[in-house]
Amino acid sequence: MATPNKTIMAKADMEVADLIADGGYLQSEQAEKFVVDLIKESVLMRLVNVTGLKSHTKLIDKVGINGRVLRPGTSGHALPAADRAKPTTAQVTLNTHLMKGEIRLNDEVLEDNIEGGNFKSTVMAMMAEHVALDMDDLLANGDTTSTDPLLALLNGMIVSATAHVVNAGGATIAKSMLKDAIKAMPSQYNRMKRNQRFLTSEDAAIDYHDYLADRATVLGDKKIEDDSADKYGNRAILPVPVFPDNLGVGTDETVILLLDPKNAQWGLWRKVRVETDRDITTGEWIMVTSVRAGFAYKESDAVVKVIGVQTQ
Repeated sequence: MATPNKTIMAKADMEVADLIADGGYLQSEQAEKFVVDLIKESVLMRLVNVTGLKSHTKLIDKVGINGRVLRPGTSGHALPAADRAKPTTAQVTLNTHLMKGEIRLNDEVLEDNIEGGNFKSTVMAMMAEHVALDMDDLLANGDTTSTDPLLALLNGMIVSATAHVVNAGGATIAKSMLKDAIKAMPSQYNRMKRNQRFLTSEDAAIDYHDYLADRATVLGDKKIEDDSADKYGNRAILPVPVFPDNLGVGTDETVILLLDPKNAQWGLWRKVRVETDRDITTGEWIMVTSVRAGFAYKESDAVVKVIGVQTQ
């Protein structure tokens, strides 16, 4: 006796429901795990302040006091109104943008590469690796004038650093330009120098390491064998793989950012979503991830950018 159509449909619905439960919207704890893995695979996002947002937009409140607070006083008398310090307040808006990623794998690839049939774990690791690199790239190189559709979503750390710009004039990285960057930083932020870092490209960081190693001293000899992060004073010089090395007329220049990395705010709105589907006509599994993220400096005045740094 033939199987009734309703029974066939019920079995199909049950299989689809099982698929959704196994690979559809992530549960809360799983989404948090994905974000952790994503940050772990990243270089830049491990340095900046990554926060979960309750809305697609976040207002960052700022308060400060300009100038002196203390004035000459007279016992028993309040300060005149003109001598009273007044806090200033401001807000920075962080807007999030929708990003999606899609991977398609045919049955043969899955059969050959997924150990023990642990489909979900494999997909999560794969997505985390690729998404982390793209988000690092967007965080560093986002530019609304870019021809790259992803980078054009927002202005990232490099483009947004406009308050204090030092031009290296095509010179190779050296301590003199690092000193100029520190001098360009407003003094109130240099009081927290232990939190500041120099961020630059890998090639520029290598150039500075060689610059130190070339010294005809015992310390220079040690630098040849030492692979630890270099410093200028108390500020570490950290290479960021996604920082560009092809800027300038000769496409051989990069930039250096001097800042407290926690000043950079990278906001993620809602859970990271991973969905799966299957195209039976092509024998492919379709995996889509989506996230809404945005960037803003909490204090744009506390960032110095060195441009025109030549890489060898």
